[in-house]
Amino acid sequence: MKRSEINAIIRQSMEFLESMNFKLPPFAHWTPDEWRRKGPECRDIVEQQLGWDITDFGRGDYPKFGLFLFTIRNGSLQELASGGGKTYAEKVMIVREKQITPVHSHFFKMEDIINRGGGELVIQLWNDAGDHSLANTDVLVKMDGVAATVKAGDSVALKPGESITLEPGNFHTFWAAAGKGTVLIGEVSRVNDDNADNCFVEPIGRFPEIEEDEAPLRLLIPDYPNYYNP
Repeated sequence: MKRSEINAIIRQSMEFLESMNFKLPPFAHWTPDEWRRKGPECRDIVEQQLGWDITDFGRGDYPKFGLFLFTIRNGSLQELASGGGKTYAEKVMIVREKQITPVHSHFFKMEDIINRGGGELVIQLWNDAGDHSLANTDVLVKMDGVAATVKAGDSVALKPGESITLEPGNFHTFWAAAGKGTVLIGEVSRVNDDNADNCFVEPIGRFPEIEEDEAPLRLLIPDYPNYYNP
């Protein structure tokens, strides 16, 4: 992705979040120059991969295969294994009409996907066949605390305020329903590790390769090592 495209997406996303009255934490607004001046007090933001996360999944077509994410809070798997630290994570995501997130599941993370407002979110579901492929079996889920059965490959549509709980191994893909508008998504989950806990059906680039055609407006999570040196 070009940095100019990423900057434009960030501007558009900030406008959408503002229109939805969703406020990001203070570090969301730090400029690259401000990041260069930050010290060890900000280490958790970097180590837990909080912040701006924009990806085209290596497809080079963000409007069709892309996702905007901002990780607001997260714990550490290492601390969790030792019995300490946060046990949870929270993200906000923005999905535009017909913009697809490729089919994937998680090895460890259980998550609630919540339609926080806007249009309708469509989620297509499968079980894991046991070898990280799609099974042809019914998927058992809970939607706002109510148990439901979804046939393999079928979809559910979440209206604003509705949510679904996905277990590890629940393969899913999602997009905003055509004609319904952009969707603001909340994700509340176990500790999130985007380096090791995503299982995509097809080979995917989770973080984008960036062509630096202009200066960054805000740092993405992969940018931190180039600017933050406490």
